[in-house]
Amino acid sequence: MTSLPRGRAANGHRRRAVAALGAVSAGLLVLSACDKPTPLATITVGKNSVSSETDCYNDGKEVKAADLAKCLTSSDIKSIKVDPDETVRFGVDPKIADNGWTILMNGQPLTDSSKKTYRTIPGSVFFNAQYGASGNSTRVSIKEGEKTVTGLWTFKFKKDA
Repeated sequence: MTSLPRGRAANGHRRRAVAALGAVSAGLLVLSACDKPTPLATITVGKNSVSSETDCYNDGKEVKAADLAKCLTSSDIKSIKVDPDETVRFGVDPKIADNGWTILMNGQPLTDSSKKTYRTIPGSVFFNAQYGASGNSTRVSIKEGEKTVTGLWTFKFKKDA
């Protein structure tokens, strides 16, 4: 036979249950107010890496051309030093890879679209005039989407040598 608490004991159990329910509800409310993070793109050169989320992401839907232009020319982008003799490694979340992704250099396609999560390119490419580079820095972007652009991650490569 079970006995249920009575009187003050019952009130204590109810208060704890209500407090627990309130804490869970508050936690869910806070989580629902958070923006869902965008997938990450990561660049690695030697022992150095830089990762970035992006403002130019529309969760699988096409990003407007005006927004893309802003992202390509933004001054608020992450940078990494690139030795032309090193290999540059590009890594993307599987969600980006599933949609296909292309590496852009100064806004122009440098590679064909890929569905892999990882690619490598010699560092010298990013400072070679033959590929459209000029000076000691280059903007490199990762474009998600094969037919339409659904995301864009941009980085600044600074020549290190």
